[in-house]
Amino acid sequence: MRFLPSLALAILALPSFGFAQGSAGDIHKVKHDYQSDVARLRKIVVNSLYSNRDIFLRELISNANDALEKLRIVALTEKDVWDGASPLNVTIKTILSKNSWNVSDTGIGMNAEELTVNLGTLAKSGTSDFVSKVERQEGGVNGNLIGAFGLGFYSSFLVADKVTVVSIPPKSPKNPNPTQNVFSSSADESSFEIYSDPRGNTLGHGTEITLDLKSDASDYLHTPNLIKLIHQHSSFSTSFPIYVWDEVEEVPLEDDASEVGIDTPEDEEEAVVEDANPTDSALKTKKVVVGKWEHINSQPPLWMRDPKTVSDEEYELLYQATFKDFRKPLAWSHFTGDSGSGVSFRAIVYIPSHIDEAFLTKPLESNAKDVRLLVKHVFITSDLGEYSLPKWASWVRVIIDAEDLPLNVSRETLQSSAFLKQIRGIVIRRLIQLFTKIAEEDDDKFAEIQKVYRTILKLGAAEDEKNRQKIASLVRFSTNQRNSTSLDDYIKNKKQGQKQACTASMIFYLADMGKSISHLTGSVFVEKLDARGYEVLLLNEPLDEILVQTLRTWKGFKFQDVAKAGLVFGDGEHLNTDEDREVMAALEKKYAPLLAWLKAEAGEVVRDVVLSDRLVISPCAVVADTTGLTANVQKLMSASNRGGERDELIQEMMKRQKVLEVNPRSPLIQGLLHRVEQIIDDDEGKDRDLEELREVASILIDGALVRSGFDVADSNQFLSRVDRVLRRSLGVSETAPTDETVKPAPPIDPEIPEMIPEDGEQHNFSPPDWIDEEQFKIEVEEIDEQGNVVHDEL
Repeated sequence: MRFLPSLALAILALPSFGFAQGSAGDIHKVKHDYQSDVARLRKIVVNSLYSNRDIFLRELISNANDALEKLRIVALTEKDVWDGASPLNVTIKTILSKNSWNVSDTGIGMNAEELTVNLGTLAKSGTSDFVSKVERQEGGVNGNLIGAFGLGFYSSFLVADKVTVVSIPPKSPKNPNPTQNVFSSSADESSFEIYSDPRGNTLGHGTEITLDLKSDASDYLHTPNLIKLIHQHSSFSTSFPIYVWDEVEEVPLEDDASEVGIDTPEDEEEAVVEDANPTDSALKTKKVVVGKWEHINSQPPLWMRDPKTVSDEEYELLYQATFKDFRKPLAWSHFTGDSGSGVSFRAIVYIPSHIDEAFLTKPLESNAKDVRLLVKHVFITSDLGEYSLPKWASWVRVIIDAEDLPLNVSRETLQSSAFLKQIRGIVIRRLIQLFTKIAEEDDDKFAEIQKVYRTILKLGAAEDEKNRQKIASLVRFSTNQRNSTSLDDYIKNKKQGQKQACTASMIFYLADMGKSISHLTGSVFVEKLDARGYEVLLLNEPLDEILVQTLRTWKGFKFQDVAKAGLVFGDGEHLNTDEDREVMAALEKKYAPLLAWLKAEAGEVVRDVVLSDRLVISPCAVVADTTGLTANVQKLMSASNRGGERDELIQEMMKRQKVLEVNPRSPLIQGLLHRVEQIIDDDEGKDRDLEELREVASILIDGALVRSGFDVADSNQFLSRVDRVLRRSLGVSETAPTDETVKPAPPIDPEIPEMIPEDGEQHNFSPPDWIDEEQFKIEVEEIDEQGNVVHDEL
């Protein structure tokens, strides 16, 4: 039996198990601490957390903000730590001669023990401890404290080989004589040093961090680069002023009168005439390096202010500076709100005055990168991931500043998807509200918006099912009576009894993408509707047909394509009386020979030939059957198909679903009927007349196809027939030859041309002769999505 060996093994194991249990207390155990290479661990942690080394500056400024905020909060209860008058600020200065720079603050500072604990311990957050302490106190005060993980300081080692921190706390009853101490650590060392600063108290109170930069981080010595990084990440992260030391070379001009040699005349009555413009020899130049502190964040975050106190110019300047767009925005909405999950925020939604060409030419590559998400004024990300704005709204530019959000340790990405989902809905809702407000209050401004966003609003109405009705109400259409109208205004202008087949009320429309509005106004499908005073929507964009097919109805009104068969007006005009029906029956009987003959001549081009009730002037038109496809739909399908058997089957189906309508009141159709009746009655010369008549019929049918927006089966054959008819009308022989003499091409050239560089290869460039090549220089810089220079070496 198979289970016996297993049972035996279990029994044998019991004694040993019992022995192990019984003797566990007699075994000598040695407890060890985990060992690690601290320098290597720090490098792994820092480099795995931060994807962009530029972040270090943001982290250091955030730490400085927390130090200043702590001093302000402590001073509320301990008046001695700050007199309320001495400046609280952050200063940044580069030291080119030492390949280093420092950032200083006049904040709370740290003593030797705090330097050891806060900087010498990975993931030790002094800010988090401070917040916990304040919250435990009765009447605790909240402040704009950013730090949470205790790792921001170590981002310094992304760009520095060595970091030196000098710090001193303010005087207080507990520490009336504070000592200034120094913390020093290198990137490759596992230890750090702390000692009293031999210089004594040089800071008053606060902290100064000096970074000895790595050899590949020299770009951070350039003040313009630092200012760009501050503007990108931290210009609004603190309410305390940030100053950057900027040195520039100036060339003053000096006028030394003694060297020019101008004598004062002895006789005051004698006049001395001098040149108003002294010669160059009279001027001396001297280069002087002038340094000054530049106030980087002179303006508080604009979105934190009351909208009533912000001018239009301020909104426009913020937009241009933030999104690197020199053109002014068309409109904006400044608001505060709650995400629904307890997170309050402030935001500004901007509508740009233009749309990038890539939005329409490269729809799959377009992505919303203009949503700037901040937490406590610190820039976090522009990538909302799966909760990015939908395609139709991906162009909108938004600044969102949340009070607090769960971030990952590097503070580069969010850990909460619920907030992103809620923000997406809020931004879209506010955008629609802004459009609606402008449409109701400012016709001129909304006309500008229509020029830019007319197509995009149609895309939104077709794409966004949740907001479809709201967006569709913002769309404007051209008609045969007005340049612009909404669907609601169209309904207000409808005629009495404007129904189809005595059922639902109708909205008449004609779609033909790529055609001008004037062309659609003169279409054969519109002529009777226009003559009777009916309004017809004229749609000439690809999205129009998609939008109409998506909407299907609007407030109970169905959309009726006037290019389809079976059009009636719903007011009783169509065969309303016995007399009308008798007249139509008489016409059908009269034109029966012509209809039958044209149907035979048309072959498979159309399914049927009937008398038309829609035409006024035009002799004939080709309309789609009630279950068929109009010319516009065929164009859309052809653009989406890529050939093959399926495409051929669709084309065959399209051919059988068209109807040729002829106008019995047209002199051309009446004349054609007369000729057909003559041929039927007269056999003499029948063949010659019949061939000519067939040619006329072919031109008529093909012309009707073209006039109705369809393609002819053989355009070359169609034009050849037109050519023959023109010859006959001008008395030119149909067989008269055309001079086909042409000059032959030159003989074959055996020489092989020089190599032409292909795309992607380096192209040589030579400056014009009038430029000195030794002084000519070209610099090319790559710009990131925020408009900042990208440095490959970083």
